[in-house]
Amino acid sequence: MTTNPQFLFDFGSPNAFLSHEAIPAIEKRTGVKFDYVPVLLGGIFKATNNRSPAETLAGVKNKREFHAIETERFLKRFGVKSYTWNPHFPVNTLNLMRAAVAAQFEGVFEKYVEAAYHHMWVEPKKMDDPEIAARALASSGLDAAKLLARSQDADVKAKLIENTQAAVERGAFGSPTFFVGKEMFFGKEQLREVEEMVSGT
Repeated sequence: MTTNPQFLFDFGSPNAFLSHEAIPAIEKRTGVKFDYVPVLLGGIFKATNNRSPAETLAGVKNKREFHAIETERFLKRFGVKSYTWNPHFPVNTLNLMRAAVAAQFEGVFEKYVEAAYHHMWVEPKKMDDPEIAARALASSGLDAAKLLARSQDADVKAKLIENTQAAVERGAFGSPTFFVGKEMFFGKEQLREVEEMVSGT
């Protein structure tokens, strides 16, 4: 199968970050590139009446502990380093996700994705503060002022809305979500199945 898998992501999801960290090795093994699709997780949650695991796991005996075990298994399986919990979580990612679309339009998407994830989950900062975000992105070698200004343009805003609505229409209710053709997979643990489908095994 040669269909490029799609990765629907929002920088606010730690599990999407871990998926991002695991994807390069999968691409190397399969020879297939993932298509990254920026979506607004808050918009998906609103449209599907969903909430983040931080909310849904709160107060549920044993579930949070199992979630931690599952994450450790994922890190080991995919050879991924753990993230640093962002002390400002939840971070409003609206402007970050708009800037991701702007980075696509400006031809610096991959560099931007690496930078935004780094400042969210490797050296975490309050990335919904415009001044902090601008300094962080500039420190990663991006023209932050240009991207953040571009992120306010109507075509950029419309594209993020379009991506988010299309994700919901296709069945998405959170992030990370993956599509291989019409097949949907949810959650970082599904990356094994995504890889199997892509490689035809």
